[in-house]
Amino acid sequence: MHGAVQGVGFRPFTFRLATELGLSGWVLNSAQGVFIEVEGERAGLDQFLLRLERDKPSRAMIQSLEPSFLDPVGYEQFEVRFSQDAGAKTALILPDIATCPACVAEILDPHNRRFRYPFTTCTDCGPRFSIIEALPYDRPNTSMKRFAMCPECSREYHDPADRRFHSQPNACPACGPQLAFWSAAGEVLGQRHEALLKAAEAVKAGQVLALKGLGGFQLLVDASNEQAVRCLRDRKQREEKPFALMFPSLDAVTSLCEAWPLEERLLCAPEAPIVLLRRRARPTGGSPLAMSIAPWNPNLGAMLPYTPVHHLLMSELGFPVVATSGNLSDEPLCTDEREALERLHGIADVFLVHDRPIVRHVDDSVVRVVLDRELVLRRARGYAPLPDRKSTRLN
Repeated sequence: MHGAVQGVGFRPFTFRLATELGLSGWVLNSAQGVFIEVEGERAGLDQFLLRLERDKPSRAMIQSLEPSFLDPVGYEQFEVRFSQDAGAKTALILPDIATCPACVAEILDPHNRRFRYPFTTCTDCGPRFSIIEALPYDRPNTSMKRFAMCPECSREYHDPADRRFHSQPNACPACGPQLAFWSAAGEVLGQRHEALLKAAEAVKAGQVLALKGLGGFQLLVDASNEQAVRCLRDRKQREEKPFALMFPSLDAVTSLCEAWPLEERLLCAPEAPIVLLRRRARPTGGSPLAMSIAPWNPNLGAMLPYTPVHHLLMSELGFPVVATSGNLSDEPLCTDEREALERLHGIADVFLVHDRPIVRHVDDSVVRVVLDRELVLRRARGYAPLPDRKSTRLN
């Protein structure tokens, strides 16, 4: 089977489907896609083929499915086998996916073991393209290989009934990546949740925060602080080009911008792009935004939190922030924290970093709605590197 079938929970789905239908055999990832061998009665096999396409994970995209019938081998059960990396590497890599509602609920639940953990993920969400080093998509081929799973995470990873069954970036506070808060000189001023709280206080105080995000560094400032926004614009050498904004909630977006149902859907979609929206003529309670965010522009680029770090930070702030790429204008995006100390020197006042390496930089995608169609203006996080399907999206 070829297509976007790695990193979407396809093997766990196949395991559960085969088990439900009483079939035995195996499934594995390869450099070409997913290989499945199932054994059982013909009626069960026919149902398996039918439901494999019909009930596949929502993020999966099957390009080709090539079944063939073989003589029975006598498998006793169905299993997920170790991946194979032989042959041409033709499998599609999935884009990074915004945090799913179930993971958001966990990081906000004081009774959950992942409460306030900024790297919470599952098979339905999280990093893919930004952490993968080679095909097939398995933990040893990602930048998560340095983090050995604790017993509880390992149990989830091997439990077919768990939504983290074979979730490659699976981690928790006991075994996964961690945050740190640095001064502009690289001095550690806080760690873990304290680091996030200090970062929020820095933004509230009008400072420029460099945040190591999913696919690179972002520069954040209080969007209501005219002096802070102007300072960022001067330091970044960005004269008039509009800044994108991250809002704490959809309600916060719609209080300042006009958003039609399709635009709201895009804001909340797994791709979580920046969506260009028209400003309200008379915003609810007046506009608290700094004038220099988008000078003389009737539109605003709006996005919602799309990683656990963003969700936790925006929950602490409760107001919109400028969220722009961590670089000087026209320079490549910073991805390494030590490099960022040098390249962002004189731009950022403080740094919120983490120890999960970013394999490749991924910028935020930009989308607008034209004639009730989704028009992708910058195709990056959430969309790339999947093929562009011209029937649904335009470039």
